[in-house]
Amino acid sequence: MLRKSNPFRDYIAEARLFKSRAVVSFIGIVLMMGILIANLYNIQINQYQDYKTRSNDNRIKVVPIAPNRGLIYDRNGRLLAENRPVFNLEITPEQVKDIDATIARLQQFLEITPEKIAAFDKERRHSRRFNSVPLLTQLTETEVAKFSVQQHKFPGVTVTASLKRYYPYGEVLTHVIGYVSRINDKDIERLERDEQVANYQATRDIGKLGIERFYESTLHGTAGYQEVEVNSRGRVIRTLKYVPPIPGQDIVLNLDIDLQLYVHKLLDGRRGSAVVLDPEDNGILAMVSSPSYDPNAFVHGISGKDYSNLLNDKNRPLVNRTTLGIYPPGSTVKPFIAVSALKEGVITPNTTRNDPGYWKIPNSTTRPFRDWLRWGHGKVDIIKALEESVDTFFYQIAYDMGIDRLSDWMMRFGFGDYTGIDIYEESKANMPTREWKMSRHRTPWYQGDTIPVGIGQGYWTATPMQIAKATSVLVHEGEVWAPHLLRSTINNGEEFSHQKEAEYVSYPPITGVPNKYWEMATEGMYLVNHGKKGTARRAFQNLKYKSAGKSGTAQVFGLAEGQEYNADELAEHLRDHALFTGFAPVDNPQAIVTIVLENAGGGSTNGAPVVRRIFDHIILGAKEDDEQ
Repeated sequence: MLRKSNPFRDYIAEARLFKSRAVVSFIGIVLMMGILIANLYNIQINQYQDYKTRSNDNRIKVVPIAPNRGLIYDRNGRLLAENRPVFNLEITPEQVKDIDATIARLQQFLEITPEKIAAFDKERRHSRRFNSVPLLTQLTETEVAKFSVQQHKFPGVTVTASLKRYYPYGEVLTHVIGYVSRINDKDIERLERDEQVANYQATRDIGKLGIERFYESTLHGTAGYQEVEVNSRGRVIRTLKYVPPIPGQDIVLNLDIDLQLYVHKLLDGRRGSAVVLDPEDNGILAMVSSPSYDPNAFVHGISGKDYSNLLNDKNRPLVNRTTLGIYPPGSTVKPFIAVSALKEGVITPNTTRNDPGYWKIPNSTTRPFRDWLRWGHGKVDIIKALEESVDTFFYQIAYDMGIDRLSDWMMRFGFGDYTGIDIYEESKANMPTREWKMSRHRTPWYQGDTIPVGIGQGYWTATPMQIAKATSVLVHEGEVWAPHLLRSTINNGEEFSHQKEAEYVSYPPITGVPNKYWEMATEGMYLVNHGKKGTARRAFQNLKYKSAGKSGTAQVFGLAEGQEYNADELAEHLRDHALFTGFAPVDNPQAIVTIVLENAGGGSTNGAPVVRRIFDHIILGAKEDDEQ
C-alpha cells in the first residue's frame, strides 16, 4: 500500500537540504575569499618589491649610448684617423601618410635606387612605426642642401647625422692603421670571451686590422646610458637619468706622415715594402707596404664585387708585406752571422781564405756551391767578405758552425719569432732547425742543408720587419728592442702636448760579445756603401754623411747545375727579390731602413738607391732631397 505524501514533511526536508547546501557554499566562498585575500597579501606585501621591479622593467628602459672613438695622430700632431659626421635621410613611418608617394616625390631630386628602396622596406618591416628608418646613407653636402630646401614639403622625413671613421691618407696608411667596420658574429664571440659585450651594445663598428684592432680597448672608450620611461607600445615618454659615455683615448704614433708619404711615393705601386726605425727606441717612423688599398671603403661596407677584386688581385694588396711578407733574407744577414762566428771562435779577426768562385763540402761528391762572382774574390777576410758579399766565406762559416749554433744565434737576433710589433698581422717566418725539418718534411737535416743558410737562403725565411729589428740589434750592439708604432696616449679632453708616453718592449740582450766584433760588422757594412769594391758603392756616391748597409738578392727558385741566371728570359714573378738594410749616419744613427722589392733583381742595384733617397730625406731634409 502506497504511503501518502506529506507536504509539510517534504517542505521540512527540502529546507534542511537547502540549508546544508547553503552552509557548504558559504564555507566554500569564505575559503575561496581567504585564499584570494592571502594571495593578494602575498602579492601586495611579500612580493611587492619583485613585482615593482618587473613593472619598472616594463616601464623603464636602459638605452646604451656609444662613446666617440679616440683619434689617431702622427708624432707631429697630424690627424691620421678621425671621426667625421655622416648624413642619412630617414623616414618615420607613423608620420607619413603615403610612404610610396613620398619616396616617389623624393626621387625627383635625389637618386634613390630600387635596391635602396628594397633595403628600406626590409628594415621598416622589423621596426616600430614611431622609429625612424634610413632610406639614404652618406648623403653629400649637395644632397643635404637639396633636401633642406624642400624639407617643409616632407613631414616625417629628416636628415640625421652620426660620426663615422675617416682615414684622410687612404691607402698610404692602410697596413699600419687598419680600419674599423661593422661588428660581426666573430667579433661578438671575441667580445664575449673578453667580457666586453656590454660595452659594445650601442657600438656598430670595431677595429678590424692594424692599430685600430690592436688598441681597440684604448680607442673605443666606455659606453654611457640613459634610463627612459616608455608606454605600453614602447614609445619614449621621458628621460629619467642620463650617464654620458666616456670617449676613447687619443693615441699618438711614432710615424712621421711626411716620411710615410715620401716612402710610399718612392715605391710607386711596386710590389714591396719599406721599414724605417728610429734608432733611439725602435719607434717605427715609416712602414709602407705596396700596393695597398683604400680602407675607407670598408668603413661603410665594401661591396662583394669590390672585395672580390681585391682578394683576387695578383699583386695581393690586402697583404701587409712588412710583417706578413716572407722572403729569403739573402746576404742582408751576413753581418749578423759574422758577429756570431767571431764570438763562437769559428773565425778570428785575422782569418783569411782564398775564394776561387766556388766552395765544396770537404770529402763530398756533391756539386759545388757557387759565389755570385764567377771568378771569385781572391784572398778574403771577414771585412772584405762583408764589403764584397763573398758567398764562399759564409758557406765555410755555416759549415763550421753547423745548423744548431747558427740557428740559435740568429734566433737571438729575432729571426724565427714575432718581432713584438704592436699589430696582430705578423708572421714568424722560419729559422730552420733540425727539429723543424723533421716535423715539416719528415726527413733529417743534412749537412748540405746548412750551407745555403749561411747566405740567407735555403729553408731560411724572414719578414722585412725581422731584418730591420736584427739591424737595430747590431746598431745597439746586442740590445734587443721590439719595433713599435705607439708613441703615447692622450686622455679625453687634454691637449696634444699632454701625452702619456708608452712603454716599449725589450728582450734579453745578446751578452758576452766584445765591442770590437760589433764594430767589425759595422765596418764591413760601412765599406759596402763606401768601399772601393763595396757592392752598393754606386748608390752611395758623393754622400754628405757616412752610412752603413748590406744588400741582399734573394732567389725565388733554384737553378739547375750549369744553368745561368738571366732575368730577361724569366717571367717577372720568377726574378730575384731585391733587399737592402742599413743605417745612417754611422757615428750617430738617425734612421734604420730596410727595404724589399719583389722580383726587382739585385739588392745593391735596385734596393740601395731607394734606401739612399730615404736617408737623404731624413738626414739632409726634404728641401735638399728635392733638389737632387
